[in-house]
Amino acid sequence: MQPLIFRKGLDLKDAVKGELARDYHSDVVERIRASDFRFEQGRLTIHLAREFGFCYGVDRAVDYAYQARKRFLDQRVFLTGEIIHNPHVNEKLRTAGIRFLSDPGEPSPELGPGDVVIIPAFGVTVHELARLQELGCTMVDTTCGSVLNVWKNVTRYAREGFTAVIHGKVKHEETQATASQALKFPGGKYLVVLDKREADEVCTYIRRGGNREDFLARFGKAASAGFDPDRDLLQIGLANQTTMLMSESLEIAEMLRQAMADRYGVEALAERYRSFDTICSATQERQDAVLTLLDTEPLDLMVVVGGYNSSNTCNLARICAERVPTFHIAEVDGLESPLSVRHRPVPPLDHPPGPVAEITTEGWLPSSGPIRVGLTAGASTPNNIIGMVVERLAAFAAAPPPLG
Repeated sequence: MQPLIFRKGLDLKDAVKGELARDYHSDVVERIRASDFRFEQGRLTIHLAREFGFCYGVDRAVDYAYQARKRFLDQRVFLTGEIIHNPHVNEKLRTAGIRFLSDPGEPSPELGPGDVVIIPAFGVTVHELARLQELGCTMVDTTCGSVLNVWKNVTRYAREGFTAVIHGKVKHEETQATASQALKFPGGKYLVVLDKREADEVCTYIRRGGNREDFLARFGKAASAGFDPDRDLLQIGLANQTTMLMSESLEIAEMLRQAMADRYGVEALAERYRSFDTICSATQERQDAVLTLLDTEPLDLMVVVGGYNSSNTCNLARICAERVPTFHIAEVDGLESPLSVRHRPVPPLDHPPGPVAEITTEGWLPSSGPIRVGLTAGASTPNNIIGMVVERLAAFAAAPPPLG
């Protein structure tokens, strides 16, 4: 008997509506929306980007998690990992009694048919899904539709004998799940590139070949087992982690298309190259809204709110930092005082892969005169956190300047 998999909710949407509003709604944010996305108080003006915060896929995933907890009151309920990359939301779920398989010591005892496992918005690998099915767990699948769309393309590439070249972060849950789709077919292959610099190295190999061992030393951990660049770069199909910087994904697609045309001729592209735009619409809308805000409003600084491991939030900060001083904070507590902010700096393009340490910046907020602040938030940031950021900024701006 196949285990039960819920993919369209658990018919308890109305039952959890009040809890979701209590945990994540913000009257402050609603008032700003109604005021043309502008907040004014004293010397402070805040311009809120017109697309921000929870996207449909995140909202749906959190909703399903609340429904699962209510539906399965007498059973253990687990998440395979963070449901989204927001510490506030994940802690709320832990408080509600949902346990995380990624936490130390979980699961204890081992999973079995009586357990419920929620699959997060990023999805899980083909192997992990099969394992959970074999254990007989009931599953609540919240995988985002935009992610599923990428999977369809990667699966088609593998079926047609193309290597999936994925623009993404190799350790990100979504990219790992996406890459695993290529392995559903015998001989399926994938290669993950982080940025244009890595893509350029792949382009060079496509055009001129190179030292196979050096290539594998560089990309081996980002490629499928047994990857051979001399064989597996002959036909490639482009895909991406849905939360990457859209403009960079498009540039990488064009770089690789041109490399294939240079090597094999434009007439051969139809047989050697595939590309589909798989950046999710919500990611694109938030990036476009921030660019519009930067183009239309004179700002003294930007505040970007969202988890430090949230790819879409980091990319919003990256866009803003090119134009104006930018402070990416994970929580409202990062705004320590009018003099001090704890934030994640936007790394330079040549920064090696890996986490960037949080820092504290002093003198970040002008102590006198008008202050014009731009504000946005990643797709995993709930409105109540955004509202608290607005309130704290207002309190800081209203505080008397420090003596001396």
